[in-house]
Amino acid sequence: QVQLVESGGGLVQAGGSLRLSCAASGRIIGSWTMAWFRQAPGQAREFVASIRWLDSSTSYEDSVKGRFSISRDAVKNTMLLQMNSLKPEDAAVYYCAGGWIASASAMIDSRTYTYWGQGTQVTVSS
Repeated sequence: QVQLVESGGGLVQAGGSLRLSCAASGRIIGSWTMAWFRQAPGQAREFVASIRWLDSSTSYEDSVKGRFSISRDAVKNTMLLQMNSLKPEDAAVYYCAGGWIASASAMIDSRTYTYWGQGTQVTVSS
């Protein structure tokens, strides 16, 4: 079993930066993949970024490319999301997710992830 604990959310002005982290407790092996999803009020949960643990390959939603950077710290079993140039439309509850993902195309689908963090609020003022 894996547990995911998120931190790093908060309030920031548009154009500012935040760094989210998600620490995993448990054995991380094989095709383990972690991702960030976000959900704004009244909207569906959407994919933000993902990273495969084995080779550190990454994927990003188009709207965050060039602004967000996902990475992993293998020593700490932690996934990081550096968010720069934040926009009001980035405001949402951000959820950490993890699971063993068979294909790259499945990484953007929230249904493929079996473990979820508690969510952390990101608020961006305009």
